[in-house]
Formats: sequence, C-alpha cells, structure tokens
Amino acid sequence: MADNQRIHPDIEASPRPSAPLVPGNIAKSENGDPNNRPLPPPLPQRTLPVMHSKPPRRRRSCCCRFLCCTFTTLLILIIAIAITAGILFLAFRPKIPKYSVDKLRITEFNFSSGTNILSVTSNVRITARNPNKKIGIYYEGGSHISAWYSGAQLCEGSMIKFYQGHKNTTVLDLPLRGQIQDASGLVSKIQQQIQDTNNIPLDIKVKQPVRVKFGKLKLFKVNFRVRCKLVVNSLSANNDIKISSSSCKFRFRL
Repeated sequence: MADNQRIHPDIEASPRPSAPLVPGNIAKSENGDPNNRPLPPPLPQRTLPVMHSKPPRRRRSCCCRFLCCTFTTLLILIIAIAITAGILFLAFRPKIPKYSVDKLRITEFNFSSGTNILSVTSNVRITARNPNKKIGIYYEGGSHISAWYSGAQLCEGSMIKFYQGHKNTTVLDLPLRGQIQDASGLVSKIQQQIQDTNNIPLDIKVKQPVRVKFGKLKLFKVNFRVRCKLVVNSLSANNDIKISSSSCKFRFRL
C-alpha cells in the first residue's frame, strides 16, 4: 500500500492579486483609515467682471453750467445795482420828505339814532416838504388818505396829482368823507373820552404812489406811506378844533 501511495509535490499557490484596500477616489488619512468620505470635486472658479464707473452724464454737466451762469449773472446785476445806487446817493444826497398835519376842521359830525349811522365830513390840511436840492417828486394818482379813531375809520379821501420840485413846500387842503354803520358804541366812547380827558387821539394814514426824479432820470413808481398821530380837543362840527400834538412817520415800499 505504501507503493501505491502517490506523493504529490507541493505546488506553491500563486498569489492572487489583491484588491486595493482604499479606492482611488478616497483620500487615505495619515492613520490609514479607509472610511474617510470622498473629497468633493473642485468647484470651477468664476472670473468676476470688472465694474468701471460710468462717465458723468452730459445733462448733469449742462445743468451745472446753467446754474453757474445764472448765479454769475445775478451777482453781476446786484453789484451793478449797488454801484448805481451808490453813485446816485453820492451825487444827489437824497433826504426823506417831511409831512405834517397843520389843521383839521369838522364840517359834519351827525349821528342818526334811527339808522345807527354816523356821518363825518372834514377837511385836513397837510404840508409836504421836499428838502432835496436835486430831486423832484411826482405825486401820482391812486392815493388814499383816511382818518381813524380807536381802530375805526371815520372818513377818507385822496390826494391830488402834482409835481413837487426841488426845495419845495406844498400845502394841501384835502376833503374827507365817511359813514360808519352801527356807530352807537363808537359815538358813546367819543363822548365819554371828551368828558373825561378833553382829548381825542386820531390817526391820519396816507398811501401815495410817487415817482422820484433824479436830475433828468425818472425812476419807477414807489409807494410813500405816511402815518400822523394827532391829539385834538373836539370833533364837534363847525367849531375850531385845536391840535395839541402832531407827529408823522414816513416810509416807502416798492
């Protein structure tokens, strides 16, 4: 039996190729851990466009140029007016006209208790003085003069048109007329004040359009405004009325 026993030579088994322990797309850690997650593929890099500032619009440039031209023109005009006014002032030495109320006469002061209307007719004398040597004054139409007591207008009228020359004094007698409705309280107040103080305060207001003449140059129209404060002793009709005090203030508006 020993002869029949075959002895097979030991055939060395050829080693099989072993599969890689870590796939190619898995990054192996330094410790050799193959369970790491796969790395994401690199993102493509985008090139950002370069933003260039827009050139200024031509319209904005035109607007700025227009504003600069307008401002320069106005500035030159203001300077020219100031220089002209300075030359006129130095050449003519203008002075303010002077006004005064010299006389007041009441021709009617009639209160009707039936109609409750007060009728007033008066005549006021105003003296206008022009102290300028080279300046004349044209008194134009559209003037208004009124007499007031305690905020109530008693009568009104207008001034005449005339030219007042250099260094001239003009005396004006001006008629004034008026009617006041619901005047019982006003009449009682006037009578009570006469009994208590024997003084009645009045306001004379004048609005007068004029043109000023510098030499041969006649300027544009302006408004003279005069306000005179009077104190009289009576408002009785056809009696001599004494003016105990009188003061006038002058101003003008374009």
